[in-house]
Amino acid sequence: MSAPPTAPAAPFTQEDYRAALGQFTTGVTIVTARAADGRLLGLTANSFNSVSLSPPLVLWSLSSQSSSMPGFQAATHYAINVLAADQRLLAERFSRKGIDRFDGVAWRAGLTGAPVIDGAVAVFECRNRSQHAEGDHIIFVGEVAHCSRRVGATPLVYHGGRFFSDLPI
Repeated sequence: MSAPPTAPAAPFTQEDYRAALGQFTTGVTIVTARAADGRLLGLTANSFNSVSLSPPLVLWSLSSQSSSMPGFQAATHYAINVLAADQRLLAERFSRKGIDRFDGVAWRAGLTGAPVIDGAVAVFECRNRSQHAEGDHIIFVGEVAHCSRRVGATPLVYHGGRFFSDLPI
């Protein structure tokens, strides 16, 4: 049996694509690491997903043009901090450029040495297992060395270009 004929794809703009992606509700994370020179790295990301239970793998992606790219590529470990509903201001802070994102932020060194944000709903401390260039992003696959969660906490979510924090538990 042969495959059915396919119609040519309808054209769409980058704005159409971004708007359609915005209809997918995601959690909000801050990915953190310590650069080789000891500098703290951190950024807001919603491109987080599980990959495998055995071994425990997760992924996230970062624009190839990000100024943080060299630090994250060289880091041996990083932490993915899943934000709680009351951490919207942190999500906004870690998405800004030109500031010390960690100034005044409560954090501790995790078991892997990566910074862990206090109050997160969940934290995945990862070994920087592999990186894959795809399109205009690098996909980071992390092997989870340690994870924790805050029972009963409400997560911060992102949909249609907006943060939402008023969710039922």
